[in-house]
Amino acid sequence: MAGKKKRGAQAAQARSAARLAAVQALYQMEMAKTDLNDIIEEFAAFRLQGRDEADEGQATELAVADQTYFAELVRGAVRRQRDIDPLVDQQLATGWRLVRVDSTMRAIFRAAVFELMDRVDVPARVIINEYINVAHAFFSEDQPRVVNGILDQLARELRAAEFDGGAAKAGG
Repeated sequence: MAGKKKRGAQAAQARSAARLAAVQALYQMEMAKTDLNDIIEEFAAFRLQGRDEADEGQATELAVADQTYFAELVRGAVRRQRDIDPLVDQQLATGWRLVRVDSTMRAIFRAAVFELMDRVDVPARVIINEYINVAHAFFSEDQPRVVNGILDQLARELRAAEFDGGAAKAGG
C-alpha cells in the first residue's frame, strides 16, 4: 500500500512539474515566436531532464516532469487558444483584455483553461490549486489571487456539475 501511495505522489509531482514547464514553454513560444514542435523538443531534450544550466534553479523541479502530459498541455493550449482567450477575456475587469495581461499570466490561463476544458479526468479544484501554485512560482503579489478568481469562475461555468453538492460527490 505504501508503494502505491508513493507512486501516486510521484505521478502528482510529475504532473505539477509538467504544468510549470508548460507555462514556461507557452511563455517562450509567445516571446521568442518559437515553433510548437521545436519548443516541445527543446524542453524534452533539455529542461524536462534537468540539464538546463541557464535555468538551474528550476531544473531540479522539472527533472521529474511528465513529458507526455507536458506535451499535451502545450499542444492543447495552442490548439484551443481561440476558444480559451475569449473565455478569459470575459472574466477580466472591465476595460482589460487578455492581450494587456502579463505574458506569464496569459500562459497560466491558457494552460489551466485547456485543462478545465479537455481534461475532465482531473478535478477542477485540483487544476485551480495547481495553477495557483504555478502563479506563486512567478509572482509574489496579487497575481495568484487573480488566477484563483478567474479560474474559479471559469471552472464553475465549464464544470458546473463539479460545484453542485451531489454531483461533486458522485464525480469525485
